[in-house]
Amino acid sequence: MRMLSKVVILMLLSAFLAISLASCHGAKTIAPFEIPDSFDESRQYNITFWAKNDNNTTQQKIYYDAVAGFEELYPNIKVTIRAFTNYNDIYKEVLTNIQTGTTPNVCITYPDHIATYISGENTVVPLDQLLTEEKYGLGGTELKFDSPSKEEVIGKFLDEGKIEGVQYAIPFMRSTEACYVNVDYVRALGFELPEKLTWDFIFEVSRAALQPVGEDENGNPIYINGQSIMVPFLYKSTDNMMIQMLKQKGYDYSNDEGEILIFNDGTKELLYMVADRVKEKTLTTFDIENAYPGDLINSGHCIFGVDSTAGATWIGSGAPNYEISADQMVDFELAVKEIPQFDPENPVMISQGPSICIFNKRDNGEVLASWLFAQYLLSNEVQIAYSQTEGYVPVTSKAQNSAEYQDYLSRAGELDENGSGDLYYAPKIAASKLLIDNIDNTFITPVFNGSASLRNAAGLMIEETGKSVRRGIEINDGRIESIFSKVKSLYKLGEASDSTGARKELGPLPTTSVILLASLGVVWVGIGGYALYGYVSSKKKQDK
Repeated sequence: MRMLSKVVILMLLSAFLAISLASCHGAKTIAPFEIPDSFDESRQYNITFWAKNDNNTTQQKIYYDAVAGFEELYPNIKVTIRAFTNYNDIYKEVLTNIQTGTTPNVCITYPDHIATYISGENTVVPLDQLLTEEKYGLGGTELKFDSPSKEEVIGKFLDEGKIEGVQYAIPFMRSTEACYVNVDYVRALGFELPEKLTWDFIFEVSRAALQPVGEDENGNPIYINGQSIMVPFLYKSTDNMMIQMLKQKGYDYSNDEGEILIFNDGTKELLYMVADRVKEKTLTTFDIENAYPGDLINSGHCIFGVDSTAGATWIGSGAPNYEISADQMVDFELAVKEIPQFDPENPVMISQGPSICIFNKRDNGEVLASWLFAQYLLSNEVQIAYSQTEGYVPVTSKAQNSAEYQDYLSRAGELDENGSGDLYYAPKIAASKLLIDNIDNTFITPVFNGSASLRNAAGLMIEETGKSVRRGIEINDGRIESIFSKVKSLYKLGEASDSTGARKELGPLPTTSVILLASLGVVWVGIGGYALYGYVSSKKKQDK
């Protein structure tokens, strides 16, 4: 009997050890960050900065110039840049590095992503106290550069970095979406471009654009563009399209508690609208066409294209970054307008753009060094230089109201000192002004652990609806419910681990951890098996 008790104890120990090890996954052992009384300039700090720049050499130079300028002020802080081509790669890499304890110090990211990062305790540094700290906070007395004060950071942009009331990020750049319009085609079809675009106007013009004006030698229809292909209206981001239509209509999406509310009759109504427009070919999307709005507009195949204001340098006859061949480009008048609205008197548009977060480390001095660099990215030198590369807007009133930036905005269409029109490219400046004029009309969706998945699901609903129509599948309540079910399953939106509907997304265990747990399990099972064998053998001997 004693031997059997040992077997049971060994088995229980095995289970307890495995559970204990598994429960450590995602746990943080780093203490909360505490602001040091002073910054020790006699120590050397090496910090890493993860950034995204689309292989844009101008943006890369701005980052490296910012690092050089900062290191000149703080020679004891060495900043190493790691560049990424998209934000999703940064997101995935950060999640991996959280598990291995090798996160960067400063990271360009999005609040939706940070909501997942903070699943581990003390992973990301809360910034509330740092923002207003007398010596090293925004506009602090001990800073070696001209930092904006907290009041000079646009309040609406700063609030976007709050998660459950805690400031986890500061804004870096901001953009929104714009509708880029070939004005020549609109006029040729007998319409005048209104001050405010509506969905009805977009689709009315698009229907007219699909009426052939003749045929080519092979009997193919020829449209207003003189070509056999016409895609009147293309929307780049289906995520933003669904989110903004829901907001414009006042339909539910999610709430601040992280409840998923998107699967409702309002969403169904919008998906029916999408289906009807895709069926009549007055609407298509990037995912359906596998083509960017800029490419189709520049080649004369598209009238209306919705894309980020940060993408303005890719669109227009004189676009600095056009990607199609020069012989495919057409000459046309381009207008940069607000996205179409259901109620143009009360416009609603999304606020987007990268933010900056700081990861916690065991050394409070290292974290403070990271904060100093992150804050330096809000200085006018960096803000103005970066905003001039694309249709971004500086996130501080200090930069926006500066003489340098106001001069930049006033010079749309001019040539720079080198005779290039890239710096003052008119559509880029128009895109920036569009956001500045509409800051009060912008919004963000609630941020919580799982909000990034919900955003992807919103876009997939439109994609699935559009592709179903293209395949000849009827869109009815049953089909929409099937789409709901598919996105719920794909993004696990129905598998909440708490009462809010938000998911706990710590990601998979590292391979080394899996191997360790498996090995320990094998060892303990072996020990238990050996003990059981000894017990059985002993029992047999006693029975004899």
